[in-house]
Amino acid sequence: MIRFLSACCLFTILAATCFEENIFADEPAGIPENVAQYVSSPSVTLNLWPETPPDGIPDNIGPETWEPGKENPPIVRVSNVAIPTMAFYPAKDPNGACVVIFPGGGFNILAYNHEGSEIADWLNTLGVSAVVVKYRVPRREGVPKHWAALQDAQRAIRMTRANAEEWKIDPKKIGVLGFSAGGRLAVAAALDYNVKTYEPIDEADKISARPDFAIPIYPAYLMDNEKDYDAEARLSEELNIDKNTPPCFISVANDDVNRGAASARFYIKMKEAGVPCELHIPVAGGHGYGIRRDRGVAAQWNKNCENWMRALEIIP
Repeated sequence: MIRFLSACCLFTILAATCFEENIFADEPAGIPENVAQYVSSPSVTLNLWPETPPDGIPDNIGPETWEPGKENPPIVRVSNVAIPTMAFYPAKDPNGACVVIFPGGGFNILAYNHEGSEIADWLNTLGVSAVVVKYRVPRREGVPKHWAALQDAQRAIRMTRANAEEWKIDPKKIGVLGFSAGGRLAVAAALDYNVKTYEPIDEADKISARPDFAIPIYPAYLMDNEKDYDAEARLSEELNIDKNTPPCFISVANDDVNRGAASARFYIKMKEAGVPCELHIPVAGGHGYGIRRDRGVAAQWNKNCENWMRALEIIP
């Protein structure tokens, strides 16, 4: 109990420090009018970085755009993100849990509503607050495809903990959830939380970036070659699973290239490390279904995920 109270006090102090220093001096960009009807409004949006993001802004990044697709309802795709943000969606009756969400898009665009705000809305019905991260895309040259995104992910987790008291969040019940490339980012956040991806810039960066649980949905890039169907094919060497890896829930369709097999290999490594992991592989569903019910049983993964969160006592 003493250790828990001390941790809560630390988070309170750090959160207060962040706001006193006004590290979010620049007004973050909101949701553009042309897509506002398709994207739920958050209670607050914060810039992840007080100034220029780590490694700067590439010269070849054009203006940020939000475009609705031809789907029904449209999928809003965000491109050319140079200034990343985090949008907070509070649960009406919060139970303390919070999930940091990473939309997918191949590290080139973000399916912002389909794999972001729509997921936050669902989590809110469970009493779970959510943060949707608009991380930097497209991929930056000269670094691994997920590097800039991982910097943003670590910062978002830390900032969520820094705001834990004000946002009515239990700092020990903060997880990550991502889709496709965002699922790979959720895995990176869960495995590489101790990797120093940027130089600390304020008190928030003294807080742990380790998520308490991870939910990769149809995660991509778990294998270097996703079309390698050899039985001896292995996970990417970048994936270092150990006993300190947080519990994971994974759902991916059997007909999603070879990603079901890759997720099965991930599950085996988790089992060998003695870390709780639940894996679902429905026979069909393809890729990119989110939680839209017209995509079949694969898109109902969130019900299984809800049961998993209850089993682990993440939610009551």
